[in-house]
Amino acid sequence: MKIFYKIIIFILIILAIPLIVALFTENEYAVKREITINRPVSEVFDYLKHLKNQEKYSVWNQMDPKMEKYYKGTDGTVGFVSGWKSEVDSVGYGEQEIKNITPNERIDLELRFIKPFEATEPAYFTTQSIDSTTTKVSWGFNGKFNYPMNLFLLFMDMEKQIGKDLDKGLISLKKILESQNTSTHEKLQN
Repeated sequence: MKIFYKIIIFILIILAIPLIVALFTENEYAVKREITINRPVSEVFDYLKHLKNQEKYSVWNQMDPKMEKYYKGTDGTVGFVSGWKSEVDSVGYGEQEIKNITPNERIDLELRFIKPFEATEPAYFTTQSIDSTTTKVSWGFNGKFNYPMNLFLLFMDMEKQIGKDLDKGLISLKKILESQNTSTHEKLQN
């Protein structure tokens, strides 16, 4: 009988260790990438604020060519929602909404993931004029894992996982905007 109790205590200790470690583990992460684009800030910002344009540069929008997309509202304005549905597990279901726009400076988004996991996370773009023809663009995500799921942050490198996709997207964005021979956002949006 003593052996039985020792085994039970041992199992409880093994189960308790990760829960205790999770109490002292960070539960938030932030990832941000930047790039310089040789276009005026107004053109870059006008392109970024239209979420439908992400289909051309976002890695996530290109992961499933059969992805179903839907939209609600007026693109490029606060309240616009861009949604997606995919049978590919790494893409899943979700939507993003423009929550705030500060012209030529910042676009705040809310990402709502539905499948394969549920989460609501903020994301953003910022633009900064370097000079009259050069703009620095930042693309960032913030996230949070609630206890005890925050334990996964010890094993997942969110900076690396999300950062590489942001880098690829920003490089594509730069190519698109710098290859345009126009100064109007209507032509950039096509």
